[in-house]
Amino acid sequence: MKDLRGKKVAALLSGGVDSSVAVALLVEQGVRPDLWYIQIGPDRDQTDFTCTIEEDMEMARAVAAKYRLPLEVIDLHRDYWEKVVDYTITQVRQGLTPNPDVMCNRLIKFGVFDERVGKDYDIIATGHYAQTEEDAAGRTWLCTSPDPVKDQTDFLAQLQPWQLQKACFPIGHLPKAEVRAIAEREHLLAAHRKDSQGICFLGKIDYNDYIRKYLGDNPGQVIDRETGRVLGLHRGLWFHTIGQRKGLGFSGGPWYVVEKDMRRNILWVAHGYDPIAAYSDHFHVTAPHWLTVNPFEVEGSNGFDGLNGANGSHLNLPVTLKIRHTPDFCPAVVTQLPDGRLEIQTERPLQGVAPGQFCVLYDEQKHRCYGSGEIRL
Repeated sequence: MKDLRGKKVAALLSGGVDSSVAVALLVEQGVRPDLWYIQIGPDRDQTDFTCTIEEDMEMARAVAAKYRLPLEVIDLHRDYWEKVVDYTITQVRQGLTPNPDVMCNRLIKFGVFDERVGKDYDIIATGHYAQTEEDAAGRTWLCTSPDPVKDQTDFLAQLQPWQLQKACFPIGHLPKAEVRAIAEREHLLAAHRKDSQGICFLGKIDYNDYIRKYLGDNPGQVIDRETGRVLGLHRGLWFHTIGQRKGLGFSGGPWYVVEKDMRRNILWVAHGYDPIAAYSDHFHVTAPHWLTVNPFEVEGSNGFDGLNGANGSHLNLPVTLKIRHTPDFCPAVVTQLPDGRLEIQTERPLQGVAPGQFCVLYDEQKHRCYGSGEIRL
């Protein structure tokens, strides 16, 4: 963890065990952070959506009382719905697969929060499973957690460099089991609380209900890619993503979604337990976002020597990557194209490569995160 002596620290509390233990570790290091709970929930007229704000607040107040720390609530409801929900719906309407949690971290937790109150602090601490480290040149890198299942660097890979420099992840060096053990040792109220599985900040909202509220239904044909046979109807392409198997509802399966034809409103599927059509080992990434440095522009340091050709051509960069939140990394080679896009060639075919997903790039040791960008096939 960073040396925070003499720093003014804001710690974001969610009500879960991770952020609660993050506060406990800060206090253990002699840091007295101000605690902040970001209040966001379902839209004002969504009485049919459940939310956990009251329970979250109870947990947050218990942490504040235990360590005698000030707790403030900041209402970023409107900002969330204007920024993150708008991004999500825009992507889905175009047939893409968005990641609201990635944009929530960039735009809300380390974005609007900093604009409103975080600007008065040196450090913003959260309960993410991630680490930061400085290299010999004084640059800050986002680094993976030793717990591969819980590692959340993929959710942080769109942070701006200044946001990363200001971030602190007190539990990032710990496995989840040890975080739970610390919570029990500290008698924290959230010690046995289950991890959140919903969309960032929205609790138990069903994703399809969330999308239906804004886009409704738009039925179209579901067609077997191999035979051309019409299997039935889908309720809207935005309810499906490339690589999806569950929830299609057709007999004789399994079936996998392999393409969404937005122009003709057709959902193309492939049959079988491991159909080749559900895999891809080659795709492109648009608008790559580099957290620390563009590895294609750095020479002579940190293992990047010689990535650029003598005449300005872009050579291949060996990496590991993720295309979704998973403990698995895939080795790949990345080439930067003249138009700025990245061409990705993976070592093995990946199931469910979907346009709109974030491809997150790491070094070959699966340690430092270079950055991320949106997948385009």
